[in-house]
Amino acid sequence: MKPMDELRMEHEAVRLTLKILEKLCLKLEQSQAAVDPAHVDQLLEFYVVFVDKCHHGKEEDLLIPAMIEAGVPKDKGAIKFTLLEHIEGRGYIKGMSEAFDKLKNGDRQVSAKIVENAKNYIALLIRHIDKEDNILFPLADKVLSQAKQNELEEGFEKLEVERIGLGKHEEFHKLLHQLKEIYLD
Repeated sequence: MKPMDELRMEHEAVRLTLKILEKLCLKLEQSQAAVDPAHVDQLLEFYVVFVDKCHHGKEEDLLIPAMIEAGVPKDKGAIKFTLLEHIEGRGYIKGMSEAFDKLKNGDRQVSAKIVENAKNYIALLIRHIDKEDNILFPLADKVLSQAKQNELEEGFEKLEVERIGLGKHEEFHKLLHQLKEIYLD
């Protein structure tokens, strides 16, 4: 599979989790008891491990350096917005995680903080994915040679194994299917 197609497929999984997270927020706003804490933990793990370590790792450690090497400027345009939005997203995940830890320890006042960070994360990622799919990835396909894309494909596979381990990708997809049945079907 071509590297940009792989990243786009990963975006589809992320979009699904954002819909699930949105439903979790609605339940959390109605009643904390309506939310299974394990589901929140699982989504947070997905965002930290799959989205940030694996997906963003592929972009930040492999794709973007290849694009810079091919002449795309780092400090403006597609690369700049990608990197800045990755940082912003990490802040929202940290905010959700910290508030959720407090909630698990009995602080009932933090559910609004979880929802606030979650909604900001959802809005950010919807825009971010759209920009990457329609600006960053087409630009990468334009400026990167087939040889470089083949190199990226191999690098993506290696990074995935090193960052999340064998079978974890499939485990996440199974989890998403289960959460989809609970929250969206």
